[in-house]
Amino acid sequence: MTQTVDHTEPRIEWPARLRNALLSPWSIVVAAPLAVLVLDPANASAVVTAALHSLGGTLPYIVLAVLTISWLKAAGAEASIARAFEGRETQMIIAAALFGGLAPFCSCEVIPFVAGLLAVGAPLPAIMAFWLSSPLIDPPTVFITAAALGWPFALAKVLSAVGLGLFGGFATKALSTFGLFANPGRGIAVSSCGCGPSPFTGRPAWRFWREPNRRETFRAQAIENARFLIKWLALAYVLEALLITYVPASMIASVVGGEGVGPIALAAAVGMPAYLNSYVAPPLVAGLVSQGMSPGAGLAFMVAGAVSSVPAMAGVWALVRREVFATYLALGFLGAVIAGLLFRLAV
Repeated sequence: MTQTVDHTEPRIEWPARLRNALLSPWSIVVAAPLAVLVLDPANASAVVTAALHSLGGTLPYIVLAVLTISWLKAAGAEASIARAFEGRETQMIIAAALFGGLAPFCSCEVIPFVAGLLAVGAPLPAIMAFWLSSPLIDPPTVFITAAALGWPFALAKVLSAVGLGLFGGFATKALSTFGLFANPGRGIAVSSCGCGPSPFTGRPAWRFWREPNRRETFRAQAIENARFLIKWLALAYVLEALLITYVPASMIASVVGGEGVGPIALAAAVGMPAYLNSYVAPPLVAGLVSQGMSPGAGLAFMVAGAVSSVPAMAGVWALVRREVFATYLALGFLGAVIAGLLFRLAV
């Protein structure tokens, strides 16, 4: 007797749909100003005006970000990333940190990519360099960070991504000499997330417009990324306006506005569990800096938060053993503190 298997997707019950709708970014974008209008009418206009002004000022950067990531995706730029893991180990670490800092991967694509590297026996130090640098920044977030905090801050974040990759890669290489990571992987096969073909195949076609399927990829990516960025940045700037309006600057300055290692380490410690995605974080950090947070603490907050993003941490936990996972978090935290200290000295 043949058994029939039902492949239909499970239906989402209406309470879950209602909860998802209420917690969506657009719902919060609409509900937050309405709540201010009802509870504090005197500040409603200021909150809305501040959010719209910030979003409008960011629009040129959104356009640049959308065009850049759409071009990279249409060209298949991911195919060139795997070449960073060829050659001598020291060269691999340097190349992995550089490529990871500007790789056009979404968070889910990093997981099968690193799973493939583990499966083919790529050295853990090079993988760690890529894994630490990749969540920090990509072409769109460079522009978004520059729009919210200025180009010096955006450049500092790029350098932090590459620096953290180098720091993590060489630190892992040094620790490996003690036999700590002899068998780093769990042996778990992780399938592709459906974001596209394997990054180990194909060659990039930078003149993508010559191929109809790549032109369609460019169009689809442009629409998807424009919707994504506008949605999250609208939320970010509403939250920033609320932060500036209602959180006393003296309170922020007293906690993370001082000099020395303490405020920067505290910002990194708070940033890891309080992660916000790379598009929401810059406007919120801009609000915190305007309220008294030191720039070094702001950078440490963003770097630590990106390392501890939910997709990145889930990928690490699923693919590697506990000692590798603990090393990943420790290196991310230390790297965030060091980045914050160096940025404080530079500004």
